[in-house]
Amino acid sequence: MPGVVHTATLEAHSYRFMTMQPLTYLGSALLRTLRDHLRPLIAYHLFFTLLASALLLPAITWVVRWLLARLNRTVVTNDALIALLFSPLGLLGMLVGLGFAFLVIYWQQAGMLQVAVRPRDNHYRLALEALWLSTRRLPALAGLVILQVGTHLLLLAPFMAGLAWLYDVWLSGIDPYYSQRVRPPVLWYFLGCALPLVALWLWAAAWLYLRWLLALPLVALENDSPWRALKRSVMLTRGWRRSIGAAVLLLLVIIISLPFFATLLFDQLFTPLLWWLPEHNAVLIPAMLAYLIGYVLVTLAITFVGIATNALLSACLYMQLAHHQPRPAAPSEDFNAGRLAWAVELSVLIFAGLQAWWVLNSFEIRDNVAVIAHRGSSMVAPENTLAAIDQSLIDGADYIEIDVRLSKDQQVMLYHDRSLARLTGDNREFGELTREELSQFDVGSWFGNPFQNEPIPGLDEALERVRGQAGLMIDIKPLPGQAQVLANAVIETLNAENDVRYRCWATQQNAFDGYAECGFPHTLLAMRMATMSPSLLAYLDERVPELRVTLLAQLILPGTLNRRDFDALGLRHNRITPGEIRLARLYGYQIHAWTVNDRARMSALIDLGVDAIITDYPDRLTALIQDRRALSDGALMLVKLRNWLRQ
Repeated sequence: MPGVVHTATLEAHSYRFMTMQPLTYLGSALLRTLRDHLRPLIAYHLFFTLLASALLLPAITWVVRWLLARLNRTVVTNDALIALLFSPLGLLGMLVGLGFAFLVIYWQQAGMLQVAVRPRDNHYRLALEALWLSTRRLPALAGLVILQVGTHLLLLAPFMAGLAWLYDVWLSGIDPYYSQRVRPPVLWYFLGCALPLVALWLWAAAWLYLRWLLALPLVALENDSPWRALKRSVMLTRGWRRSIGAAVLLLLVIIISLPFFATLLFDQLFTPLLWWLPEHNAVLIPAMLAYLIGYVLVTLAITFVGIATNALLSACLYMQLAHHQPRPAAPSEDFNAGRLAWAVELSVLIFAGLQAWWVLNSFEIRDNVAVIAHRGSSMVAPENTLAAIDQSLIDGADYIEIDVRLSKDQQVMLYHDRSLARLTGDNREFGELTREELSQFDVGSWFGNPFQNEPIPGLDEALERVRGQAGLMIDIKPLPGQAQVLANAVIETLNAENDVRYRCWATQQNAFDGYAECGFPHTLLAMRMATMSPSLLAYLDERVPELRVTLLAQLILPGTLNRRDFDALGLRHNRITPGEIRLARLYGYQIHAWTVNDRARMSALIDLGVDAIITDYPDRLTALIQDRRALSDGALMLVKLRNWLRQ
């Protein structure tokens, strides 16, 4: 490998490949380098992946979960996460976790750089040597991570502070659901102010990234110290034209975009071909298996190419600018890879086949998902009103999610916000008014003229409306420190409804008429309570163990949640993963997805295995379930395959 070049020489004779077309030149150099070093790079990638999968990632995951468990704090909301991250211990933990993540990435990239520039006589010996040499440089790589990633974080800090200030100015105090649905003018004011700030940060971060692009190869290949590598990288890239930097960034965007384009290609081009096949298992299952093997192989290939190309990009630029060579030298033409190379590549094919078979066997012919109307049918009628409840019954909801608050006279009323401002224009707090006063407000006119004079209903009225037709998911919205007070008031209202139902049943002649008119006799078993307060779960379990409780969560920080404390976990739909589904099956609770309005996303979540979907459009979900039940098993399997691909 060439020795270290003096700084003065580098500055005086920097390699001027700028005169060529930057993107074309870099692309050509990358493709040739990848072709010349493909098999040793594959070998190194396999060795490193085995090491990371078997030791590194499990160890890091265990340490992170252990540390989070020591916090003795449940984190299931964005506010709780922010509070944790900005605590001294949280900041330290975040920085350490981020540092370890980037150290693993730098370690992998350093090994690939070693493979690209070292002479070779055996692919697998070279891969092992590269792994060993990159491991020896771990202390220096850790120092580079601290300097490089730490500087980027410091650069990000003022921009994040600016965004937080803009959010506080324009959007604080506004319900996020309201912002997403109505998109008031203040949302556009916030975005208009935030986008230039984000663009400025992107420009500064890209500039810094390009200036320090050669630091990693200098540390990995020339044993430079992290600080010296950063300074040399700035000197070596000083003569760059903007077109070179743009070409580098464009190539990185292409690399990142490849997985999305591959998935889109399979979804749009190959998946429709399966629908032409006869729905016989003897034909359909082998075809789907071949399809999945192809997709797994393409995914593995794209993952490898993305990782390798990123390393080779810096290797090519390093050779051009530091050593005036167009790219790393190619191996001799008489080199023979040997039988071991074929054996390893065959193992990749076997792995792809096993993965495809596992995916195919994971598909279940099931559509047992409950329909939960979010605040009633809140896209057809004003939220949390009797009109919305009536519409959700027409739309086929199994449960109706409602938000409840306490009035001044301790009555449980249906309302979401702490203030009356959004729906009525009155700035008073909800809890400052009695039930009689609240019932005078019109919470329907804002939605449309057909709903003028729609009042704020009480929980007892909502229970009467759903009697014998659906259940309620009662999402409690207490004031700070009043969670148990509101929960107790809800329980008392449910017990009162329970008495009404038992008296009704006493007058019925047969069970069918009794259920239709009186509802399920045990009200606590027929309803659900929902809360975002993990501290309330133990109290509810002690007070009313028969009442099913859903913990609503915006996110789950691993290691901070006792999963035995609730009957269902209501997760934001984009936070639901196969891992969360497996944990739910392991601990015996349900998964409820919120809030899902897109039909394709509903279908994907059904196939992922959720037990209920909370939606503003219960009619869409009801129609989707009916459509899926009308499909043959073969057609439903194809739907599940497409949904798996889109996930």
